[in-house]
Amino acid sequence: MDEFSAYIASLDGSVRNAVEHVRARALQLVPEAEEGKSYGMAALRYRDSPLVSAQATAKHIGLYPFSPPAIEALAPALAGFSTSKGTIRFTPEQPLPDDVLDRLILFRRDEIDAMRSR
Repeated sequence: MDEFSAYIASLDGSVRNAVEHVRARALQLVPEAEEGKSYGMAALRYRDSPLVSAQATAKHIGLYPFSPPAIEALAPALAGFSTSKGTIRFTPEQPLPDDVLDRLILFRRDEIDAMRSR
């Protein structure tokens, strides 16, 4: 079992479902992504760069796109969610809408593609 799948398997109930949803959406949008680690977290990697991770805490799930510009670009769509430079916090009861999650993942994919094409 790969790192992200093993991490998700260690979670319970609605938290597991919410984190798995992030992983599944990312793999649907970026099928070339592979499981691995980034910054010590289980994550999906694309073209040898971190794409996205989601990690559960006691009070929320942290979504890590590994890109402050991605969070800044989607700031208006993230109103109502707690954010910081590198994290978007959500709960299973108030998940990130799929269209926002998709835009975030695709923004990061495009950012990695642009970086690799230089």
